[in-house]
Amino acid sequence: MTEIVTTKATRNAPHEDYRLINIKDLTPMYHHYVEVKEQYPNCLLLYRVGDFFECFFQDAVTIAQELELVITSKDAGQNVGRIAMTGVPHHALDRYARQLVEKGYGVVICDQVEDASKATAEKRLVKRAITKLLTPGTVTEDEMLPSRQNNFLAAVVVAKDHWGLAYADISTGEFFTTQSKDLSSLATELLRLQPAEVLFPVNAPDINSLLRQGQKSEHLPEFLPDCFCYTLRSQKTFDINEAKPKLLLEFKLKSLEGVGCEHLPLAIRAAGGLLDYVQDTQKANQVPLQLIRTYSIADFLMLDATSRRNLEITSTVRDNTFHGSLLWALDKTCTAMGARALRRWLLQPLLKKSAIIARQDTIAELIDNLPLREEMRSLFKSIYDLERITGRVGAGTANPKELLNLGDSLLKLTYLAELAKEGKSPYFQALQSVPPELEELGQKVVDSLVESPPHHVKEGGIIRDGVNEQLDQMRRLIDGDKEWLANLEVTERERTGINNLKVGYNKTFGYYISMPRSKAEFAPENYQRKQTLLNEERYITAELKEKENRILNAKDDLAKFEYQIFVDLRSTVAQKTAEIRKVARAIAAMDVLSGLAELAVYQDYNRPEIAEDRTIKIKNGRHPVVEKILGFGMFVPNSTSLGAEKTPDLIVLTGPNASGKSCYLRQVGLIQLMTQIGSFIPAESAKISICDRIFTRVGAVDDIATGQSTFMVEMNETANILNHATEKSLVLLDEIGRGTATFDGLSIAWAVAEYLAIEIQSRTIFATHYHELNELASILENVANYQVTVKELENEIIFLHEVKPGGADKSYGIEAGRLAGLPKVVISRAKQVMTQIEKHSKIAMGLRKNIKKLTPSNQENTEEIMTQLDIFE
Repeated sequence: MTEIVTTKATRNAPHEDYRLINIKDLTPMYHHYVEVKEQYPNCLLLYRVGDFFECFFQDAVTIAQELELVITSKDAGQNVGRIAMTGVPHHALDRYARQLVEKGYGVVICDQVEDASKATAEKRLVKRAITKLLTPGTVTEDEMLPSRQNNFLAAVVVAKDHWGLAYADISTGEFFTTQSKDLSSLATELLRLQPAEVLFPVNAPDINSLLRQGQKSEHLPEFLPDCFCYTLRSQKTFDINEAKPKLLLEFKLKSLEGVGCEHLPLAIRAAGGLLDYVQDTQKANQVPLQLIRTYSIADFLMLDATSRRNLEITSTVRDNTFHGSLLWALDKTCTAMGARALRRWLLQPLLKKSAIIARQDTIAELIDNLPLREEMRSLFKSIYDLERITGRVGAGTANPKELLNLGDSLLKLTYLAELAKEGKSPYFQALQSVPPELEELGQKVVDSLVESPPHHVKEGGIIRDGVNEQLDQMRRLIDGDKEWLANLEVTERERTGINNLKVGYNKTFGYYISMPRSKAEFAPENYQRKQTLLNEERYITAELKEKENRILNAKDDLAKFEYQIFVDLRSTVAQKTAEIRKVARAIAAMDVLSGLAELAVYQDYNRPEIAEDRTIKIKNGRHPVVEKILGFGMFVPNSTSLGAEKTPDLIVLTGPNASGKSCYLRQVGLIQLMTQIGSFIPAESAKISICDRIFTRVGAVDDIATGQSTFMVEMNETANILNHATEKSLVLLDEIGRGTATFDGLSIAWAVAEYLAIEIQSRTIFATHYHELNELASILENVANYQVTVKELENEIIFLHEVKPGGADKSYGIEAGRLAGLPKVVISRAKQVMTQIEKHSKIAMGLRKNIKKLTPSNQENTEEIMTQLDIFE
């Protein structure tokens, strides 16, 4: 709980809003604080005061609440009284700033830019200036970024039902833009990217307001997901006449034709607005972005947010954790670059057969050549995050340790290129021709920096001896003076005859000569008394003071000179930013593929054949995540056949609760997904065609925030599938219609299954407890029944987890309740009720009585069919 500290002399509560007081009455420092704050009204301002970064007024209240700090108060002027204040130690700034950014706040750092003693001597305010502006989408510091995940900044422009989107990761330099129509696909793309911050232009002047996750604004349209931080910006920077020239100037282009967006005005506007924001927030250190690339969402397999969640691609449904996700099961990468690339591949699977085969070929080569695979993976483990280090080098913020890591990594590229010559695929070829100047650059960096450089760049001790003659000369002078000091104690003892005379140093007085007070009478005439202590006298001499001044000034000059050499070296490396990033992308891709090859070898994954038709034929497929959790060899494999000649388009899958129906659905979806990222798959063999979309509807979830029940959420998701699925789609449905009354639910389930089989003809697995749906197979040629089998004993059932042809005739739900621990009396009563229901229900009787009368020719609508089946009697 926040505590407001007051005294009897203060008002009841300190001021929290500077707009309610006369700014002229503030002291000079607080007046300056308010001036800076008004430039960034929607960010939290941290203002350097001595050893603390402090904030005042409402910012103090906000930061105290978010960081669980104590609020105090401070007198801000004679006519003002006390104002709210809190602060954090300067050495802990990064930690606290990171917490605020993670919570969705923008943070402005106003630091002292001159020595405070100089301002004190001149009796004026210490000069301060904005040194850093942090927002969720623009941070570049390693400690503020997830190393194995991109941190995207996105910008959106909407015109009627068309939209433009640009996104960038300024820590790696990636910069993309696209344009499309259908606002629902915009939401899908944003949910795929999971940007840390989204820019949106509004028709209001001078808007620059950062809205944290879940906050609403009348400026934001309803179709934008509310799970992101939005920054509202003025329309001006998103105007085509502002955006296009900015992009041309930034990338030194005459036309945007070469980057593919010359005729995509909304994409250009979004990219230009994003670029303006990056330049606005990175004033001190401009971040170099890679040449903008244009893409189309139609070039990749589409996964809506529901399907991504149900398939548990990057996190689990139950507790939203990485452990237990597909990414967790597949990630064998050795570098942070590779980990980020694998995540992107999983969220953006390929549609182009040749691109998929190129990845498969690379994995095959790595599997067949064990020494090559092991050598490359060993080498990857010693390569640092080239993408992000290069970004900080280009921005001028990389420290000596990071630059040395970059140099070490560049030195390994030649050997990596030699290894890559053993492969033939395009992914190997991308690594075979590393520019020789990068190795020379790496050697220069390693030869220039000491083996263990400090993290801080202005403290000296960075540059090796022999790199710069002037630097070496300065070091020799300092070493000579230090040697004189080291010998001074010996020579003065000999000269004075005082054996316990000492030469010391402290920050207050500098160097001094000390002797016991009892020996003070023997002090030479050139000794000047500096300090008297209880048992000791301290002296200086003119020569000692001269040496001290020379040493201290030389140290300062030396540190400044070393810093300048380092900056020049860093600038030299920055000139090769584009070349290093190109190599980094190739390394990341090969890292992913070598990890997938490793997985294929040790988990017995095999290469799927890419079919040209609609075939999905999987022999003894396994769920990659469940298998990893259970242990290799413990998972019961199952086969799947869909879409080909003499195989169904739709499978009605029945079986008991907890028998593995949902697992089977997800298994098929994940194998399809893995195929389209170019991976080998957990199956004995497979022939799989390319899907345009994967849809899933699994599990029961309500949406309290929007007032939607579990059943309404289910219907919304089902409607989305039926309105967007095509014959090239893979549809995985579990328990459609179970959230409402039995008759209603069965009617909906029947109608949905029939629509998918007849109208859309997508490849579909329809898991259900409505056994009546098994009758569909008798009237539709492209529908087949499968069941998850069990072994039934007298008082229990054993789940076999095997999927076989044929439909189940009961669900064993009561038995599942018994296994869950329901009281015996409840189980017994449930069996009695079930017997009565089965005896008198007209559903099964109606279906069996009338089903033979139905043929595809008279299936005009579902309501007519269900009426014939006596469902509504």
